[in-house]
Amino acid sequence: MESVQVEIFGHVYSIKGQDDPAYIRELASFVDAKMKEVQMGTGTADPHRVAILTALTITDELYRLRKAHESLETTTENATKRLIILTEQLDKE
Repeated sequence: MESVQVEIFGHVYSIKGQDDPAYIRELASFVDAKMKEVQMGTGTADPHRVAILTALTITDELYRLRKAHESLETTTENATKRLIILTEQLDKE
């Protein structure tokens, strides 16, 4: 495992992982940007509070994306079933 140095919200962290270092840096950059966005939006200076609010914000985004993904999966499955039925009906004709 390679160690990658990243900076998040003014603090440097050494992250070890099996993922590509560029990917880890990209994740850290995303978290850093979200934390700065939350800080600007709330006006709070407490880094712990900013981190918690950022975690909640990112979790909300994740949950919304999961729901959208599930909805798309259901729509795709239903459309596929309809196509199979239509194809079977055409084959019988």
